[in-house]
Amino acid sequence: MKTLLKVLAALVLVGIACLLAFIFVPVQRTEATAELAANFKPAEGRGEYLMRASDCMACHTNEGGTPFAGGRAIQSPMGTIWTTNITPDKETGIGSYTLDDFRAVLYDGVTPNGTHLYPAMPYENYRKLTEEDVVSLYDYFMHEVKPVSNKVEPTKLAFPFNIRFGLRAWNWVALRGEAGFAPNTAEDAIFNRGKYLVEGPGHCAACHSPRSVLMTQDGIDETYKSFLSGGEIDNYTAPDLRGPSSGPQKWGVEETAAYLATARNAHSTATGEMMLVVRDSTQYLTQDDNRAIASFLTKIGTPGQQAAKSADAPTPTEELLSSAGPDMPLGARLYLDNCGGCHLVNGKGAPEIFPELDGNSLVTAKSSKGLISVILHGAELPSTEKRPMKVRMQGYEDRLSDEEIATLATFLRNAWTNKASAVTTQDVEAIRKLGNAH
Repeated sequence: MKTLLKVLAALVLVGIACLLAFIFVPVQRTEATAELAANFKPAEGRGEYLMRASDCMACHTNEGGTPFAGGRAIQSPMGTIWTTNITPDKETGIGSYTLDDFRAVLYDGVTPNGTHLYPAMPYENYRKLTEEDVVSLYDYFMHEVKPVSNKVEPTKLAFPFNIRFGLRAWNWVALRGEAGFAPNTAEDAIFNRGKYLVEGPGHCAACHSPRSVLMTQDGIDETYKSFLSGGEIDNYTAPDLRGPSSGPQKWGVEETAAYLATARNAHSTATGEMMLVVRDSTQYLTQDDNRAIASFLTKIGTPGQQAAKSADAPTPTEELLSSAGPDMPLGARLYLDNCGGCHLVNGKGAPEIFPELDGNSLVTAKSSKGLISVILHGAELPSTEKRPMKVRMQGYEDRLSDEEIATLATFLRNAWTNKASAVTTQDVEAIRKLGNAH
């Protein structure tokens, strides 16, 4: 009995020692993945280009606020996370950061004082940045961004998520593999350029991969089956990018590249968070880089069926809508009254203006949140260099009831060639209560 008690006491002491070490032993920061020449200087414009590719502005700029001054609210399942000021202001920004401090934020999610960042900062993905690009970003933020004094609201999540040292254990699970980028040696340079942009600076998996039960990204690179298979961000749908019904797999390289550059193509338009990505990030990438992204996405996916030609026989939905009969179901009548003028009875819309609803991955996504949000709050296409005209779809939150929106959304998810689950009144009510974050 005494021996058992001694063993238990020893285990308790070891547990306490481990806990104290976990709490008080300094976090080890990841070192540079390559040693650069002492006189290395980023090429002119490289840092700004990396900032665009990494989409830093969208998250760290409050709508209508000063670029990079922080203060944007990011909704998460744990509560609201407020983005930080990343201008080189020494008091409220990152002006006192060394290169090692900056790298630790990107690779490890750890600030100079040891505070763990919440993974709304996509350091799971930024760990793939090359050292050249880390240095280029650091040089840009320290020397080309204007310092802005802006003390943002601190993030205050409910217990236990407010205990940030717990993120140290989370990082042991989330930060898989060594830092830096490992190309796929079986593929060509175009594929690997797209792979780098998607998996690293573009951090596409942060939105488009599902989350595990521990809220880690369930798929951070092409080797994971669930990588880019669809997720949610800020209570909005991030569609699947790899399945046969996904946009890139049906559109092909050129149409996908056009979507990245202009937020629109012959089949679809960008909404929600993706609209911000195009507005602040991908429209500034070179045509070659957007094609590389599109090529990578197309190659890792399952090819989808190309959109049906207009000469094909009309679907039963098109025939129903064309008949405009008095006994038409409510969903079809709501469509004709509110949607048909732009998206047409065949659900094909107008290229680069009104998106196709037939086969639209947002319409048929597992989660109906994105579709509901668009119906409630509308959507807007940003002005880009190649397509400067803004296009705005009105919202119907004041015109349609929750029951009517649920009926309309259910109709859309099963019209033409679409096949997806029904939408309930409760689904709509939940999104309406959240308001318009987009």
